[in-house]
Amino acid sequence: MSFDQKLNRLIQRHEELSDALATHTMSDPNDFAKLSKEYSDLTGIVAAIRELHKCKDDLKEAEALMSDASVDSEMKALAESEWHDLKNKLPEMEQNLRILLLPKDADDDRSAILEVRAGTGGEEAGLFAASLLRMYQRYAAIQGWKFELLNSTDTGLGAIREASASISGKGVFARLKFESGVHRVQRVPETEASGRIHTSAATVAVLPEVEDVDIHIDEKDLQIDVYRASGAGGQHVNTTDSAVRITHMPTGVVVTQQDERSQHKNRAKAMKILRARLYEAERMRKDAERAASRKNQVGSGDRSERIRTYNFPQGRVSDHRINLTLYKIEQIMEGQALDELLDALIAEHQAAKLSEDVE
Repeated sequence: MSFDQKLNRLIQRHEELSDALATHTMSDPNDFAKLSKEYSDLTGIVAAIRELHKCKDDLKEAEALMSDASVDSEMKALAESEWHDLKNKLPEMEQNLRILLLPKDADDDRSAILEVRAGTGGEEAGLFAASLLRMYQRYAAIQGWKFELLNSTDTGLGAIREASASISGKGVFARLKFESGVHRVQRVPETEASGRIHTSAATVAVLPEVEDVDIHIDEKDLQIDVYRASGAGGQHVNTTDSAVRITHMPTGVVVTQQDERSQHKNRAKAMKILRARLYEAERMRKDAERAASRKNQVGSGDRSERIRTYNFPQGRVSDHRINLTLYKIEQIMEGQALDELLDALIAEHQAAKLSEDVE
């Protein structure tokens, strides 16, 4: 099927869906919801196709005027000017349409679970992990997303050992999924009297948030332990056994939760994180199988992969996967310029997928 035939088929399908939804003859509500989503997903694509068709029609009209002997020179000059504008516009429109037609990650529309852990570097790594968590929290606020801290283990000095958060909103996972990996920082710690630059790291994981229906977890596969929550330095912050540790026996995945005073709430939050981790493990397994035949990838999503360096003395942030350096470290850490990195990563990913399609 040619590209033009594919576009015409999409317009036809959009019209079929419009008719089906208008007649409302479906007895199963699930069918109606499924077709409504397909119609919604196609609407933007069809609008782009029609805009492309109009551009091509206008191009032909301009060509006809340019070659018409009965048309005066002034009109021909206008037609020629329009022809050049349309000719230059056409490749970009076709490229944007090809991007719209790329297969979507089934999880792109989901909310996400964010996990941040201090890596090598001692207390400085914990401070950097806390800075990254704040960066994502501020970015979420800018995007109008809901940011809910699920769990945080801090040192009492402004640093964190690990933290997890739920970020809710449409398309959160699509925007943040390339953030998974090792983030390295180079800066002079406040406690460093000699002014030496230290290098430390933190690990970020972004997981699609899933519901019970997305992944089945058998209760008999869970070992659930309860204990008293404790704060920084080991002091008890609760006098009841409200903290929860859930171990998924088949995989060995362990999730602990102690931020809530209620054991029930801690268990619910722990299960949310567990579902996300198990779902992501299966996603990664399938992605690894598909990636074996790929030549182009924007990172593997592997948490052990060093993806970015934040150099504070030079005021720069470098993403090693796409060789992009921005001298906007303060704006990025405030969440304000993070979009520049994310947009570049998404564009590179789209270009790689387009290249695969051509091959």
